[in-house]
Amino acid sequence: MTQLEHARLNGAYVDPAAGKMTVGEWAGRWMHGQVQLKPKTRFSYESLLRCWVLPRWDRVALNKVTFGSVAEWVGDMQGEGLSPSRARQAYHVLTGMLDDAVKDGRLVRNPALGVDLPRLTMTRRRYLRHEELHALANACGPYRVLVLTLGYSGLRWGEVAALRVHHIDLGRARIEVSQSVGEINGRIVVGTPKSHQTRWLPVPKLLLEGLEQQLAGKAPDDLVFPSPKGTFLRVANFRRGYFDRAAASIGQSGLYPHELRHTAASLAIAAGATVKSVQRMLGHASATLTLDRYGHLFADELDDVAARLDDAMRDADVVPMWSRADPTLFGEDGQEPANGL
Repeated sequence: MTQLEHARLNGAYVDPAAGKMTVGEWAGRWMHGQVQLKPKTRFSYESLLRCWVLPRWDRVALNKVTFGSVAEWVGDMQGEGLSPSRARQAYHVLTGMLDDAVKDGRLVRNPALGVDLPRLTMTRRRYLRHEELHALANACGPYRVLVLTLGYSGLRWGEVAALRVHHIDLGRARIEVSQSVGEINGRIVVGTPKSHQTRWLPVPKLLLEGLEQQLAGKAPDDLVFPSPKGTFLRVANFRRGYFDRAAASIGQSGLYPHELRHTAASLAIAAGATVKSVQRMLGHASATLTLDRYGHLFADELDDVAARLDDAMRDADVVPMWSRADPTLFGEDGQEPANGL
């Protein structure tokens, strides 16, 4: 009783009856409140709930979810052949729901926190060189400028497919990225970029000349890279009609358009771009994300740090100390004696 009274006074009391709501009932309320989600993300959440979360947790009360049962569920998903990425996504949907159940006063804590998740399989990233990128672009025929735009600007597919003429400022050599298109169950949905923020990208002079030709005769609201029918260009149609054959022709079978985003990052870094510049170009939420994905491409900077440290040691005149070390301070095997001398 003392503990309950203390919890009430400190605002930490949770009514046991509130936790009797089932996960299925809470899921409906929770999804209704996720107003920040983009349509494609909402569709993905609903699919995860329908296929993986609710089949296991629908009728389970919130306060009956345990750490062990969640860990067992994650193991079951992996045993059923679900990819590590999808299993992790399903887990994060459940933990997100339980986090908000804690905020709503239905749980004292989130029982799913800390469950070990399957490791993501690392895939090799491909980075095209300038000559490979241009060969790929030439092999794509009428979509040559589209490929070069992807390879030098780092735009996501949805962003480049949503570009309209008024988004290209030829005078300032800039591209405005303020819209994106996604495909949900075969239906095109227009929205904001992934970060929900508008960004401006610089355009290299060579690409600018191609864009100028691409915009010739178009109205301000026309799509820059439309499909043959004048509608939004779908990535599946683009791959089937042009990209896959072009990639095979340059010896890069299996390449997909999103890898041109990696190419743009690598070419920018090789040209001397800073982490912050690459972050802004790609529209990443933080420089940490940029470093996590492309930090290995900044290896030259680490070499430079090592060279500078070497110079600093020489300036401090500590190099001769290597030869002046007293060997009697250590034993015959090079280890420090037990007496600490």
